Amino acid sequence: MASYNRVVLLGNLTRDIELRYTNSKMAVCQNAIAVNDRRKNAAGEWVDDTTFVDVTFFGRMAEVVSQYLGKGSPIFVEGRLKLDTWEKEGQKRSKLYVIVERMQLLGSKSEGGDGSRNRPVATASNRVSEPHSYAPMHDEMHTPDIHPEEPLYQKEELPF
Repeated sequence: MASYNRVVLLGNLTRDIELRYTNSKMAVCQNAIAVNDRRKNAAGEWVDDTTFVDVTFFGRMAEVVSQYLGKGSPIFVEGRLKLDTWEKEGQKRSKLYVIVERMQLLGSKSEGGDGSRNRPVATASNRVSEPHSYAPMHDEMHTPDIHPEEPLYQKEELPF
């Protein structure tokens, strides 16, 4: 039987980030995301229904989150559900949470957190790149001199 475990959430962090490290020196942080759902009640009034979802970040992504985000910061995450079970004082306990594999930091400084305007994107592969809205400053760009009357390649350089 096939299965698919994927979660996509857009919400706000519920508390400040506490970055910790495992015994093997891997960064980890746990938090929760508040996700709002707006609907009309029986009286026709709009009511906000908030769901709190626990999330866990690992590696470089955890370090990026701790550097740029704080309580109330908007964030978009994608990951997978994980169920942990254990026994404490004779009672079985469990916790369902999301292991974040990709994220997008949203908003600006004034919208929560202490991040900058051009926020990084982090993935489970620990890469950090700039968001699609990032545009390098003019002096950062290098454009080759191209003259429209000259061909870009000689015939012998073409791969086909």
